[in-house]
Amino acid sequence: MTERVIIIGGGASGLMAAITAAEHGADVTLLEKGSSCGKKLLVSGKGRCNITNMSDIPTLEKNIPTNPRFLRHSFYNFPPEKVIEFFESLGVACKVERGNRVFPVSDNAADVRDALLKEAKKLGVKIVLNTAATDILTENGAVKSVKCGTKAFEADRVIVTTGGKAFPGTGSNGDGAMLAEKLGHTIVPLRPSLTGISVKEEFITELQGLSLKNVTIKVIHNSKTVYKELGEMLFTHYGLSGPIVLSASRHIEPSDTVILDLKPGLTEEELDKRILRDFQKYSNKNFKNSLDDLLPKSLIPVIITLSSIDEEKKVNEITKEERRRLVDLLKNLRFTALGVRPFTEAIVTRGGVSVKEINPQTMESKLVQGLYFAGEVIDVDAYTGGFNLQIAFSTGQLAGFSSILGVGRK
Repeated sequence: MTERVIIIGGGASGLMAAITAAEHGADVTLLEKGSSCGKKLLVSGKGRCNITNMSDIPTLEKNIPTNPRFLRHSFYNFPPEKVIEFFESLGVACKVERGNRVFPVSDNAADVRDALLKEAKKLGVKIVLNTAATDILTENGAVKSVKCGTKAFEADRVIVTTGGKAFPGTGSNGDGAMLAEKLGHTIVPLRPSLTGISVKEEFITELQGLSLKNVTIKVIHNSKTVYKELGEMLFTHYGLSGPIVLSASRHIEPSDTVILDLKPGLTEEELDKRILRDFQKYSNKNFKNSLDDLLPKSLIPVIITLSSIDEEKKVNEITKEERRRLVDLLKNLRFTALGVRPFTEAIVTRGGVSVKEINPQTMESKLVQGLYFAGEVIDVDAYTGGFNLQIAFSTGQLAGFSSILGVGRK
């Protein structure tokens, strides 16, 4: 008897689950509430689609701050090399870039989405658009059907792949968590992640648009460093953004301190010597005209103000104590976090269905027989670099495979 598998959500994990279940003989119906599938795939990686990260399993886990061990089985079952092999078998040539990030050679996210859709249709997956699931009905503790308004789709297995609440313009609104909660699942509160950080300091507007490379960010929570990374960042009208800030946002709570080291390649002693050399070079100039070799132009007025050194003071009159303050400022430029930016600006969602209620070997619910979860609807999230799509593909593949074999069936 052919298994009837209903998949709710046509994103990365949903399409992967559909393809996997269909190629193993299931009668698969994919319900997508939007007018098309894979909308979030199209905007991922700034439209280039960072498919995965070519790393080993321990490295994948290090880049997943939330429940990394829960994903271990799915990663071993469908690791980055198999993800790449899968897409290349569909005609999507891949390349590895800086930081082991994997992209399609075409740099076009549509190629990834279209390849998944083409394969799903080739395998007979029925894609039903503009159809939102409103309830998952059960009987004797097992799934029975998926209700979409007045219509119901009979099911032997149901896989929920609705994503989170990030990028709501693509259709993400947290409805998968609501479906799971109706069935008794615990939902870890949904919060935006991989987004900008709003800060208290008003001088931030003077730095808007300034991009810095090779700086270090630290997040201090209750006097403890909870995150540190070297890389690129961007100042905005509200605060901080850019690659290292997006990852740091995962750890931000209101009132946390964010510290930027503008010269991470130099110790304080080395930086002091560097400043001394510049001061000797501009010994007869005013302080405000002595920092051009050290800092970007737009950053100089802010640093001068924060240093409390008179901008008209001659460089050869600056005291050792004033120079020490300048060094400390460049190594520890401090900001007070007001919080992170909203879901409309977030790349992924923190929180979701509790992993304690999902079997990591199969992605099946421990509460409802025949119910599976994959992707961002689960309480797992990662840093930037292709790790979140790897989660989507690995969990989607495992859920699709397990739904057919009945592995772990109660």
